[in-house]
Amino acid sequence: MWLSRQTVPTRRSAAADRGVVTIGGSMPAVYSGVERRSVPVYGPGGYFWQPARGDEVLILKTGAEGEAPCVLGRAMDPETVPAAGEILITNGSASVRLGRDGKLYLTGELILNGQRFPPEGA
Repeated sequence: MWLSRQTVPTRRSAAADRGVVTIGGSMPAVYSGVERRSVPVYGPGGYFWQPARGDEVLILKTGAEGEAPCVLGRAMDPETVPAAGEILITNGSASVRLGRDGKLYLTGELILNGQRFPPEGA
């Protein structure tokens, strides 16, 4: 029949989008046209983080219709981005930078096995 050949138009949206975190934490709320709550957060293996309120994040829309979004990462601050080939992990007050020269750069107070390093008076 003629009616059986008609299809319902479907709205396609991008597979990824940017959003702003409205409630931070391990299962944040993210606004990207609409607010989605309890959005899972993903990161590289061995790296754990929680987005903070106001962070601009990358959202991947998973599921058949994009109904299951997840947060993949946070927008980088151009002032903080390391040189090509380097890796920087920072929280604003402490940092670890792996240099292209093979050196490890640490910023902040170093606690080694629960003890301040170097020990005071050493």
